[in-house]
Amino acid sequence: MTTERRKKILIVDDHPIFCLGMSELINKAEDLVVCGSEDTHKKAIRAIKELQPDLVIADISLKESSGIDLIQDIGSRFQGLPVLVVSMYDESLYAERALLAGARGYLMKQEAIPVAVEAIHQVLDGKLYASEKVKEKVFQRLMSPNAPVDTSPLDQLTGRELEVFRYIGEGMSTREIASRMKLSIKTIGTYRERIKEKLNLKHYTELVKVAVYWLQKTSK
Repeated sequence: MTTERRKKILIVDDHPIFCLGMSELINKAEDLVVCGSEDTHKKAIRAIKELQPDLVIADISLKESSGIDLIQDIGSRFQGLPVLVVSMYDESLYAERALLAGARGYLMKQEAIPVAVEAIHQVLDGKLYASEKVKEKVFQRLMSPNAPVDTSPLDQLTGRELEVFRYIGEGMSTREIASRMKLSIKTIGTYRERIKEKLNLKHYTELVKVAVYWLQKTSK
């Protein structure tokens, strides 16, 4: 099978070792080829325009923005281009957000090696790739948006609040978070207060401890 007939895959992830390993894995498939890899939202959009991939693999965490924002941007600019999320973050918290944002699949990096090619094929075939638990949760949310479902306390957070929470867990200061998200320090401070209120935390030190613990737990 010639390279021209292979489905082109673009990887968007800011971990070079992961990009290299995933590229080697995908390129072993006779009908798939990695056409490029980028590490930011802006570069990814430019690469999509230039390379015209058949599928994008994206992480939740990128250098200059959230992967959720990238998914939504791809959906509005390149209708029909499927996105498969491959991330270190626990599917119980992020998969539903990613799928509702427009992703066609969610796969945790810890599980990616044996099933990545299968997941890519399913998404390219127009199917949804996720665990049965995640698909059921999303289905329930779509069919009965007001019905109660089993949730984590962090499900109360909006996408932006969750992003701030994650950066706090990574040890970033308010100024650093503001720079990363391209928002004002005041806005980040408002997000912090909302997070504390929703999680019933009184002090910022409590918020930091909870964020660090959560990040360590979901990154295992």
